[in-house]
Amino acid sequence: MKTPPFLKPGDTIGIVCPAGFMPKEKILNCVSMLKKWGYKVQIGSTVGGKSKNYFSGTDAERLMDLQNMLDDKGINAIIFGRGGYGTTRILDEINFDKFVKNPKWIVGFSDITILHSYIQNNFNISSIHGPMCGAFNQVPKDNPFVFSLKDTLEGKPTVYETAYHPLNNTGKVKAPIVGGNLCLLAHGIGTNAEIETKGKVLFIEDIGEQLYNIDRMMLQLKRSGKFAKIKGFIVGGFSDCKDTERTFGKNAYEIIFDHIKEFDFPTCFGFPISHERENVAIQLGMKYSLEVNEYKTILSSL
Repeated sequence: MKTPPFLKPGDTIGIVCPAGFMPKEKILNCVSMLKKWGYKVQIGSTVGGKSKNYFSGTDAERLMDLQNMLDDKGINAIIFGRGGYGTTRILDEINFDKFVKNPKWIVGFSDITILHSYIQNNFNISSIHGPMCGAFNQVPKDNPFVFSLKDTLEGKPTVYETAYHPLNNTGKVKAPIVGGNLCLLAHGIGTNAEIETKGKVLFIEDIGEQLYNIDRMMLQLKRSGKFAKIKGFIVGGFSDCKDTERTFGKNAYEIIFDHIKEFDFPTCFGFPISHERENVAIQLGMKYSLEVNEYKTILSSL
């Protein structure tokens, strides 16, 4: 796995919105913090764009803004304003030639999962699943999850811990880590953005899904062999899940557990990877140590 150069003071971070619309004022706290960290910031045209619909601009406008950031040698990392939906619409039109020659950090989660998976699958380049601009608006201002992004961008060791969960399966493993939003991981199967899980620690998270759809997506991952040869499994936040009038009968974690309980890999539920404040930065493709014991779970970069 190729790793882009870690950041140092004076480097430049670009901000773009390749999917949903985001008002420019919503990135101001992020810009301020990045500058306090010693970075320069370049804001793309899709941030606070003139679009009158869901997206931050037309497909062509969003493609051009992202393409410019990818091609610009003066930009050392790209943090996305937000996710939502829309990156898939422009994915196949992106020219990655200059990016492959001069890799830079791609930072985001949710809809950005499809971009992470595409980059890993086609170019074997590491990227960061972690907080986007909106996270910098959350209080308190010393949000440790936001600062985990700083550490990861700068190549500093990270250690994350979370409490024991009764659905956990104990064990310890060292392996590269992959994953992201469950919906995007499932939708990537059979495409050029399909995630490779063999020999990896896999993590998933999601928001706002119908419980029956979580069941369907877990079946999709299972039937396509995504759990068959993984080394470990991390289940992050599944917030704001929806139920039908006639209840599905299980919550999100119970649904997920039912699909992986036959396997014996270390498994952790309730890890701080989510659409909520609790969302640590993970360097995708990097080797981590995952320890799930009877007291807590520890995930450490190696």
